[in-house]
Amino acid sequence: MSALEELAAPAAQTAHKVPLLAIFTAFVRISVMSFGGSTAAWSYRAVVEERGWLDNDAFVAGMTVSQIMPGANPVNVSLYVGQRLRGWVGALAGALGMIVPALIVVLVLAGIYTYLARYPLTHFLLLGIAAAGVGATFSMGAKVAMRVERKLIRYVFAVAAFVTVGVLHWPTVPVVLVLVPLSILSVLGE
Repeated sequence: MSALEELAAPAAQTAHKVPLLAIFTAFVRISVMSFGGSTAAWSYRAVVEERGWLDNDAFVAGMTVSQIMPGANPVNVSLYVGQRLRGWVGALAGALGMIVPALIVVLVLAGIYTYLARYPLTHFLLLGIAAAGVGATFSMGAKVAMRVERKLIRYVFAVAAFVTVGVLHWPTVPVVLVLVPLSILSVLGE
């Protein structure tokens, strides 16, 4: 089985072992606990470290796919994980677990913020929450980076993406449309 076929197929060893309710509740917890962009960190902790549903490589592959696909990255990750564990029904359970609580929390917080926005302390609290989210995201990135197999070609693609988008300010979509097929070809050539 090729690397691409392994990515597309549900994880056979866990396909019938993980209950749909477990997938749903895991993403409910992630949705409610993650603030300020730390969803990837919470997802990694829940899916890889705590439950062992996916290994590091499968999770990184899912994050990569989630980031290049349209839509919100956290929802895309929940769809990917759910699909890997239980097919389309698992994807639905993961997505609902991610979306429904977040919608409720955002609506409640919007109501509270409308009332508390006039106080300076509110803005300081929000800055603290955002900083915690950034820290959690960096933590997840460091954990993943330590476990990824070191290959020169991966660094070449990472530097190419950083330079073209981050330094040269080229549009992201064309850069991705060029780099993704090239990276896939490099994996198939191994």
